[in-house]
Amino acid sequence: MATLEANRTVEAVWRIESARVIAGLARMVHDVGLAEELAQDALVAALEQWPESGVPDNPGAWLMAIAKRRAIDQFRRRETLERKVVEMGRDLETQEPPNAEPDFDAIDSNIGDNLLRLVFVSCHPVLSTEARVALTLRLLGGLTTEEVARAFLVPEPTIAQRIVRAKKTLAKKKVPFEVPNAAELGERLASVCEVVYLVFNEGYSATGGEDWMRPALCEDAMRLGRMLAELVPAEREVHGLVALMEIQASRARARTGPDGQPVLLFDQDRSRWDQLLIRRGLAALARAERLPGEPGPYELQAEIAACHARARTPEETDWARIAARYARLVQLLPSPVVELNRAVAVSMAFGPDAGLRIVDELTDEPSLRKYHLLPSVRGDLLARLDRHAEASEEFTRAAELTRNEAEQRLLLDRAKESATRAGTV
Repeated sequence: MATLEANRTVEAVWRIESARVIAGLARMVHDVGLAEELAQDALVAALEQWPESGVPDNPGAWLMAIAKRRAIDQFRRRETLERKVVEMGRDLETQEPPNAEPDFDAIDSNIGDNLLRLVFVSCHPVLSTEARVALTLRLLGGLTTEEVARAFLVPEPTIAQRIVRAKKTLAKKKVPFEVPNAAELGERLASVCEVVYLVFNEGYSATGGEDWMRPALCEDAMRLGRMLAELVPAEREVHGLVALMEIQASRARARTGPDGQPVLLFDQDRSRWDQLLIRRGLAALARAERLPGEPGPYELQAEIAACHARARTPEETDWARIAARYARLVQLLPSPVVELNRAVAVSMAFGPDAGLRIVDELTDEPSLRKYHLLPSVRGDLLARLDRHAEASEEFTRAAELTRNEAEQRLLLDRAKESATRAGTV
């Protein structure tokens, strides 16, 4: 039982400390792949030793000390790196043995800087989006390859290959382990935010499988977002991203019914919304608004989410404000998907006819041809206009396009309900 408890503790510590350990090692060895291998060696040592010796008071420092020793051993076997051995060995000699609880600050006093470097390396533009997501969850989220694969419903060997290829690409391209300069920071930070929000969205509205949501992915994304906000506190859009995720996640408990079936926003029991997450989200939004500059796409979406969070009932929602925010969002981020969302807001503020006119202009958009939410939204607007036969056809088409089984069942139920109202069944 003691061994089982110790192993669980090791797993929990790994989730918390792995990113910092890998980041510190990557700065020393200038190789993300090698840094992760060294950190994994330290994890194995913890699994072997902690059941007998007990968990140290500073487990992160213990893991870092062991990993650095492994690094020294590797460098000693490479004659071409003798100079680095001397430098690292001299540094190591000043430290206490791992069981003596070394001071983490003495081992690495630049935790924040190293973590930020690791964030930018994991989300580097030389990697594909899929590789960036997998590597970020692996290195910064502390997830195993199996956990990443399970979260995204992808075979484990596929995820393993993505991670391996990503590390090789970083090494081949000689991506420096550093924070981008001022000229590159905006673009690179946008890539980081994109990865974090992709992870969140996959948890919030799963693209495939049986589950409507995967809360663990949302939690991982929010943890990454909070960490990023502390690392770059002067970046307005990062706080906007955190606010958006916190407020959206506050609805999680209300988004599914007793049998796991999806519950749409208008039908949700708002008393089940997490008020702590709402307060945290609104606080993050306030931090963003206090910073200089204009709101970016994430902050505008957070403002939209805040309108919902502040409304005690669906009827109290300030739809005109939401429609105005979407209009600004379309200017900043021209996208058929954003325009579709604007159509929903316009329909709520000014009537379904106004929304349907916008949607009908999107029906020939190539990028939305297989996007299930286009016929879903159109079906909803048609139903509100009492055009139930047409609405049924749209809901059926939407059900055929989605890969999420829970959402498919919901859409088929709506198609059947509309057909019944139209008198066609």
